[in-house]
Amino acid sequence: MIEVVDGQRQLKGCKRIVVKIGSSLLTANGQGLDLDAISHWAGQIADLHNAGHEIILVSSGAVAEGMVRMKLENRPTDLPSLQACAAIGQMGLIQTWSSVLEKHSIQTAQVLLTHDDLADRRRYLNSCDALQHLIDWHVIPVINENDTVSTDEIRFGDNDTLAAMVAGQVHADLLIILTDQEGMFDSDPRSNPDAKLFHTVRAMDESLFDMAGGGGKFGRGGMLTKVRAARLAAKSGCPTLIASGDSDCVLSRLMTGEMLGTLFITDDDRVTAHQQWLAAHLQTAGRLVIDDGAVKAIKENHRSLLPVGVKAVEGQKTLVIDDDGNVCVHY
Repeated sequence: MIEVVDGQRQLKGCKRIVVKIGSSLLTANGQGLDLDAISHWAGQIADLHNAGHEIILVSSGAVAEGMVRMKLENRPTDLPSLQACAAIGQMGLIQTWSSVLEKHSIQTAQVLLTHDDLADRRRYLNSCDALQHLIDWHVIPVINENDTVSTDEIRFGDNDTLAAMVAGQVHADLLIILTDQEGMFDSDPRSNPDAKLFHTVRAMDESLFDMAGGGGKFGRGGMLTKVRAARLAAKSGCPTLIASGDSDCVLSRLMTGEMLGTLFITDDDRVTAHQQWLAAHLQTAGRLVIDDGAVKAIKENHRSLLPVGVKAVEGQKTLVIDDDGNVCVHY
């Protein structure tokens, strides 16, 4: 649990940190990558790295860069065009991060992941091992979704969710999501000037969904995806900080405890690593319908599901729900 002492968050114990930076903070209003902005972020990341923190970077911006290179005014809506933009833009994105961090004598590594990579247990564990080796070698992984080979609609794989899944993979102490908003408000600050900023919230608070909105023009995420990401990270015991990337030296200020943004704290009931991996499955290909006795056995007695409790099976992969369609098991 992160405590607040004398008006400052106590984050010194957070050694391994996943930092996600959104498209709006890396591009010139969607017009390609902003080298000055990325150089600025590289300096802040290098400061944390040199201070002994283990940084894993999740970076957006590939599609926006691809749009500029192909002289497209509007973001494509069909999957092949989005994939092509991502392939073109990823070249510039990773090259830029490599060059700016190399100036700080920091090696980087490109890691492209898909949901399938993390849904398959063997591939999930292999990527865990690879990331751990990079961290051990003091290399900063630069992670993005492998949009080019994704068979799902690209909006499915927003990088907020990817960052939360990675935070669980590497057993991160903290997830920082930097965006163009100051944090979590009780209403949309763009339409309500009196909206209140929350400094601390429970990640599993269901009421947060009522306060969230949609995504932006050049990115895929919005506050709704960030709330979901914070909940997913919380299930692996990782708190999340959502803050504005427009604030000066935001990373160093956050790590010194300044009360910027919104901290999504975790509950005490941290799930196992295997349950956390199951929770990261954002799509289901099937479900089980179980009876009331099985619901009670699973939810209240924490027992295994027996075949006698199964009323119906749909699809190949399963999600356990009750007769009313409610999920019985929350990993």
